[in-house]
Amino acid sequence: MTVRSLSTAVEHRIDRAARRVLDAGHQPHRPARVVVTEFLVFGAKQAWACTFGALLLATMAVAHLTVPAAVRNDLLTVAAVLLQLGMLVFGLETVRELRVVLLFHVVGTVMEVFKTHAGSWTYEPGGVLVVLGVPLFSGFMYGAVGSYMVRVHRLFDLRFDRYPRQWLLVVVAALIYGNFFAHHVVWDARWPLLAAVVALFARTTMHVRVHRSVLRMPVLVAMGLVALFIWLAENVATWAGAWSYPAQAAAWQPVAPTKIVAWFLLMVISVALVTWVHPATGPGGAVPVRPAARAGRSAAPREGAGRSAASRRPRGARAADPHRLAESRPSGAASARRESSAFRDRAPLG
Repeated sequence: MTVRSLSTAVEHRIDRAARRVLDAGHQPHRPARVVVTEFLVFGAKQAWACTFGALLLATMAVAHLTVPAAVRNDLLTVAAVLLQLGMLVFGLETVRELRVVLLFHVVGTVMEVFKTHAGSWTYEPGGVLVVLGVPLFSGFMYGAVGSYMVRVHRLFDLRFDRYPRQWLLVVVAALIYGNFFAHHVVWDARWPLLAAVVALFARTTMHVRVHRSVLRMPVLVAMGLVALFIWLAENVATWAGAWSYPAQAAAWQPVAPTKIVAWFLLMVISVALVTWVHPATGPGGAVPVRPAARAGRSAAPREGAGRSAASRRPRGARAADPHRLAESRPSGAASARRESSAFRDRAPLG
């Protein structure tokens, strides 16, 4: 299944418009322009992936400043429902992605009910759109994480090297989810579980296609960065009064940095759920990857060889990769136009 087949109609139109602006019929050769272009595309894709979460967070901030506390919970729930429907109706999210977002919603709401009654955090009283004392908008906050995860997987055409076996990932994710409940009555196993996550993903590398370049990043680093940004968003949400931790009961203060560890562990659950929409394939559940560096080395001409790398026929994964361009250097304006046209057809921005 190609990236384009998973994109929405709105994203197709954005992709065509972006190519006209970024490519302008030729490839950038100056290093500064290449770096700036890749940086801007990376930021734009990240912002696009965060659409639902950013809109929900902005709604919380506006409601905090303008809406009475007695009706704030219900208003946030209605707003979250409308945002989710809008994402689907206006082509910002696919039905396939909505399934995993709803799964995040259910998993998150169950945990919210338990954690709230255990005293981990509290919500403002009031409202009718609640379940066992927890406002229904709380589940949409987990849905926002799910929305980001499935969209970023598609927008950046993520591929993985040395991906762990799927059954191991599911077992660790289940243990992490269970520990969120069990640590209130038995020993907290978050640190051993954190060590298990590090061991599980220690050798896993993520390949991120931005515009023309493919970046490589350890999955643990990517999960840590996402956890950090969720923690920053959590600070905004608690300031807006969406919920409060015990330390914030008297007056608001920043959320303890130790919560980053909890969000990091939640990333493992998120990855396990996202594979429901984007299942890993290959031996042991691994996604087949064609690392650019390794492929480049295999195509490099050996000294004294009778034929050049450009004359060799690609084999294996290199021949099957629909996004890969011919590695021969273009000569002249016509070659540049052909290569640019091939890139636009085969490598959608998302």
